[in-house]
Amino acid sequence: MAQRAVWLLRHEPGTALGGTVKFSRRYPTVEKRAKIFNGKSYVPVPEDGPFLKALLFQLRLLDDDKDFVERRDSCSHINKSPVYELLVGGEELWPVVAFLRDDMIYASVPLVERALSPRPSLISISGVSQGLELLFGIQDFLYSNQKNDTDLNTKLSQLPDLLLQACPLGTLLDANLQNSLTSINFSPVTQPQKQPAWKVGTYKGKPQISISITEKVKCMQYGKQDIADTWQVVGTVTCKCDLEGIMPNVTVSLNLPTNGSPLQDIIVHPCVTSLDSAILTSSSIDTMDDSAFSGPYKFPFTPPLESFNLCHYTSQVPVPPILGSYHMKEEEAQLKITVNLKLHESVKNNFEICEAHIPFYNRGPITHVEYKVSFGQLEVFREKSLLVWIIGQKFPKSMEMSLSGTLMFGVKGHNKQPFDHICIGNTAYVKIGG
Repeated sequence: MAQRAVWLLRHEPGTALGGTVKFSRRYPTVEKRAKIFNGKSYVPVPEDGPFLKALLFQLRLLDDDKDFVERRDSCSHINKSPVYELLVGGEELWPVVAFLRDDMIYASVPLVERALSPRPSLISISGVSQGLELLFGIQDFLYSNQKNDTDLNTKLSQLPDLLLQACPLGTLLDANLQNSLTSINFSPVTQPQKQPAWKVGTYKGKPQISISITEKVKCMQYGKQDIADTWQVVGTVTCKCDLEGIMPNVTVSLNLPTNGSPLQDIIVHPCVTSLDSAILTSSSIDTMDDSAFSGPYKFPFTPPLESFNLCHYTSQVPVPPILGSYHMKEEEAQLKITVNLKLHESVKNNFEICEAHIPFYNRGPITHVEYKVSFGQLEVFREKSLLVWIIGQKFPKSMEMSLSGTLMFGVKGHNKQPFDHICIGNTAYVKIGG
């Protein structure tokens, strides 16, 4: 429940270091506790210069940082922003809480009251949420009623005394630094009634709430017994709340259907006020077992005025809703394609609209096409090098359909036809949606 160190760093592109340290505070007594708790996994808090350089690198804010870095940029690296690990002096400093607002970076290193190997889950480290609360409090203090750099510099000069009151010995007592400002007899800054950062006004009128759930299935189907098909559902819950009052309280509860797969990797909007820890710790990289949290998933929040994404999630469904195969063969100047689709029997055969988009990247415009479809209609967008198979609202009674065709392409123009680094040659895909 304490912080080892706190920083305010200004991002300054074009300068030698890429930024400057505007404020830093270390807590030696907390550092001694960290050394005892962490044991052999203890990594000391670095000096300001190395910390600034390591954090700018991790946040991709260095001017010359254009190369791919495996440790930071690979797909196997799971981004848990705003919590990072910094490589400083050959050692990994973790956890580091940091975020960028305008040109100012707010950062702290929370105390972890146990060994760091293996790493504990973030939800079990209370200092992470405390660090965020402290940094948001500092941000609110610095930029409330700020008119120019002189006001900012005045407030920065007040921070050391304020943190003595608000965060003595690294333990947060009050994130509202305005309270500390008043108690130590600084000239207070008048603050209007504060609304949440994500809410810019109030609503007047008939109360109503609209909720929509959008799910996308990412699927690789090989059609071979020796290679397993893979798929994953990625979902988004979108809300629009028209409610009166500055901070109305709303709770959305999601319940899984019968035999539904648990939701995982849940990321929520900042307006969500609290969550069951079981919701946050459910991860797709963990081995699935019968004890996985299966709901109900409750999200209490104070909504902003505009439509917003309440949460994102992933899920492992038993089977993909549409099975398919896509064959492409290039013969001289012609491209022959065959697409077969089959609706799984567990999926209700009723859609608002169903279409299959078949793009052809890194080629010229379509100059000639011959095709045959067993169901639906085909639209050809020649300049976009795109075929759109309009299936409609239902699959046929057989639940199966096919498309075959031959295409020819013209000379590829500059910046006119679609380009993709991956879809080269016979590497292609079919996108099904509504």
